[in-house]
Amino acid sequence: MAKTHFGFETVDEADKARKVRGVFDSVAQRYDLMNDLMSAGMHRAWKAYTVAVAQVRPGHQVLDIAGGTGDLARAFARQAGPDGLVVHTDINETMLRTGRDRLIDEGLALPTLTCDAEKLPFADARFDRVSVAFGLRNMTRKEQALTEMCRVLKPGGRLLVLEFSKVAEPLRKPYDWYSMNVLPWLGKLVAGDGGSYRYLAESIRMHPDQQTLKAMMKSAGFGHVDVHNLTAGVVALHVGIKC
Repeated sequence: MAKTHFGFETVDEADKARKVRGVFDSVAQRYDLMNDLMSAGMHRAWKAYTVAVAQVRPGHQVLDIAGGTGDLARAFARQAGPDGLVVHTDINETMLRTGRDRLIDEGLALPTLTCDAEKLPFADARFDRVSVAFGLRNMTRKEQALTEMCRVLKPGGRLLVLEFSKVAEPLRKPYDWYSMNVLPWLGKLVAGDGGSYRYLAESIRMHPDQQTLKAMMKSAGFGHVDVHNLTAGVVALHVGIKC
């Protein structure tokens, strides 16, 4: 059976999705609070930048993958307007339910769907924009997921991948210490689950760096890929344009 990484652990490919599901089932209720604490609120600026670069216009069709608690879906829905459509998806039902409830509380009733990014249940060339924020690194077959994202985009459409990446050299050691020590401690203190946040820190280390992910996106069918390093490379926004 094929193997893959679950953090620093090597597991069967068939087991990774189950293990990731367990992580997000555990952290869903405290996910937004933990994001604020872990990033000192910077995740909001990173997402706002992603929304600006996406340039969603009235009438656009948008697919938000691994949409979780709905930050990007909410922003895109306001830009797409009543003539557009934003589909909010996640493979994890607990995260999706949390996001759906938040969106409804804010007056937004978006199509909400549990689906696997590696097997998207949408027609070819269906969407103007596809986004995935902090979700790609948890996918088992990243190349297959990227190919699917390209498939469902219209020609000229954009894929926006916001993800933790490889931080600039002067900050690498203190960042590693912070992520491997402080994040699990915060997770245990606030969410009652240090192990899940240790996995999240490890998954960042195992995720492809900026140039590797750019090459993966080109191989998946994107004719042009821009890389935007944010906060010294703590995160990177990759923008792929389908030819």
